[in-house]
Amino acid sequence: MGLAQTQHRFLVRQKVTLMANRYLVHTVGPDGEEAELVAFAHQKRMALKEQFTFYTDESRRQVLFTVKARQVIDLGASYDVHGASGSRLGGFRKNFGASLLRSTWHLSREGAAGETTGQERSERLALLRRAWEFLPFTDLIPFIVPYHFDFTEEERTVMTVDKIFGLRDRYVLDIADPELDRRLAIAQAVALDALQSR
Repeated sequence: MGLAQTQHRFLVRQKVTLMANRYLVHTVGPDGEEAELVAFAHQKRMALKEQFTFYTDESRRQVLFTVKARQVIDLGASYDVHGASGSRLGGFRKNFGASLLRSTWHLSREGAAGETTGQERSERLALLRRAWEFLPFTDLIPFIVPYHFDFTEEERTVMTVDKIFGLRDRYVLDIADPELDRRLAIAQAVALDALQSR
């Protein structure tokens, strides 16, 4: 992940399969399209305890980092992010109460005192998305309207995640804080899609 740490923008794309959630994370080329693949995420569906494993590529031979829930599925579950060697990089959790209106997440870095808070930018769009989820059969038809998350700490932007308009789940991850571990940022970006309905 050394090369990726110097990058500030990534494209995250879900790869639809029946038995697992899979995500491809690329750097962004000069033309704005996918460039180098820097991570491939795999998560088994229907697991009691959520876990994602991020690999260097789709061969799944080399682990980059992992994300594990601390407890069995829970509305306000906390997740720990560990490097390939097992060292903890940080974690994140969904703020269930605040998320009733606008999805809100808290991202923490190992050894850091502060916490980064990520929230949907538009309250109106957040309410529309919630209404959409209550309609029958919407599991088969994705919510195609773009939505955005801003992650801030002490009123400064740390990173943003923007859903791209379209039928496929695709996101642009922009990192403003050069010190933020890219593995932690990528883990949170994938969680915004995979765990959004939790």
